[in-house]
Amino acid sequence: MNYSIAIAAALAASVLAGAAQAADHQVQMLNKGEKGVMVFQPDFVQAALGDTVTFVPTDKGHDAESIKGMIPDGAEPFKGKPGEQITVTLDKKGVYGVKCTPHYGMGMVALIVVGKPVNLAQAAAVKQSGKAKKAFEALLAEVPAGN
Repeated sequence: MNYSIAIAAALAASVLAGAAQAADHQVQMLNKGEKGVMVFQPDFVQAALGDTVTFVPTDKGHDAESIKGMIPDGAEPFKGKPGEQITVTLDKKGVYGVKCTPHYGMGMVALIVVGKPVNLAQAAAVKQSGKAKKAFEALLAEVPAGN
């Protein structure tokens, strides 16, 4: 009986150790930041599988929403409410495009890369408009080559 408890404890410890290694990346939703007005800061996040990204509504009126066609196959789309914090668990490798719905036209977008960007071509092919198009061109150029 004690042997079973020891095995269960060892398994629990290894699961907890794995969870403890996951990082949480904080992304501020701002009216004004280092790159101008209506921005995610940072707007480019390099993450590991299992990490989380927490979108923090530092300024009011912002949300974070995944962009259709810009998330890895099998990843869950997400959509936060304006003014509310949302935490997203990154459980699939690839590129995740994110927008602030009310400020998308002003270029308020972000890019998250988890491990190998397996869907990079697919994500880059999604049509964008206005300032979001230019913002994504710059962000996609930041994706490390050879990943």
